[in-house]
Amino acid sequence: MNTVEFYFDFGSPASYLAWTQLPAIAAQYDAQLIYRPVLLGGIHKATNNASPAAVASKGAWMQIDLARFARRYGVQFQHNPYFPINTLMLMRGATGTQMQDEALFLRYVDVVYRAMWETPRNMADPATIGAVLAAGGVDASLLLDLTQRPDVKEKLKLDTEAAVARGLFGAPTMFVGDEMFFGQDRLDFVKEALA
Repeated sequence: MNTVEFYFDFGSPASYLAWTQLPAIAAQYDAQLIYRPVLLGGIHKATNNASPAAVASKGAWMQIDLARFARRYGVQFQHNPYFPINTLMLMRGATGTQMQDEALFLRYVDVVYRAMWETPRNMADPATIGAVLAAGGVDASLLLDLTQRPDVKEKLKLDTEAAVARGLFGAPTMFVGDEMFFGQDRLDFVKEALA
């Protein structure tokens, strides 16, 4: 069976757009979608890279381009006024829920992505995170517990380091076999590789 590995961080709006498309792409090609939560800040630091938002003209252009793709995909997208957001707690939550239960993980990803990029909330604020999760049917106290567990912290760290070793320099990054695709605007190439 084909697989698509999806390396993501909630703080990346391009990763959000990829997330809105990848489940349908995987289903279309009878492929398994494998989610790989990583810490984008750690990847940027390790590769001497930076967010496009760090360059004023590129950041302004990117907002226009992201809106274009959202229209093309027929999905909601709003710039989050709290961007950039420190996603350490959120990504530990993704790692921890994935370690615990796949259905819980998928629900968590859905709730967090929507709060980041559809109805933008300050997802660096623990009280806001708790309220968003509770409203989405995810136990906020469980998340707090997971984000403090040493094994969860270590797994996110090791997974991020492994991503860098595999060649990642940003998110979203997808792999079909050993072939790497960077950016949500490369989904057509992902489809070609799956076909």
